[in-house]
Amino acid sequence: MLTRNHLVLLAAMGSAALLLGAFGFQYIGGLAPCHLCLLQRWPHAAAIVIGVAAVAIRGAALPLFGALAAATSGGIGIYHTGVERGWWPGPDTCTSSPVGGMSTDDLLNRIMTAPMVRCDDVAWEMLGLSMASWNALASAVLVLFWLLAARKTA
Repeated sequence: MLTRNHLVLLAAMGSAALLLGAFGFQYIGGLAPCHLCLLQRWPHAAAIVIGVAAVAIRGAALPLFGALAAATSGGIGIYHTGVERGWWPGPDTCTSSPVGGMSTDDLLNRIMTAPMVRCDDVAWEMLGLSMASWNALASAVLVLFWLLAARKTA
């Protein structure tokens, strides 16, 4: 039977593994992250810090904050997946959009200020799911670990 601290450590290590994987894709695989990819990393970093604190400090509050951090990353992952699949528009700062009605100067300015990595391009996928989709699924599992840890505290 897993104890509260085991569940906390599993959740925090899961976030650490996801971050290490993202950094591996970036620095070893050469896949530069887009803006939404970077946003998905911050909650995992927070979850690691929360996990370290939750091992030392009893109570359900920290595991609940860990669950919130993992859910936030998963939510951004779901949003990013929708942007990649064209289900909804992404942020103007990192997606392509129609250029009709623009002057040549405006179009040139848009091209020159466009980010190198767009949020609506899938850089890597496995089994038909992008990295954002896999992050959303893994984050959902981590939320479960955090919630089980909070329940064991109560």
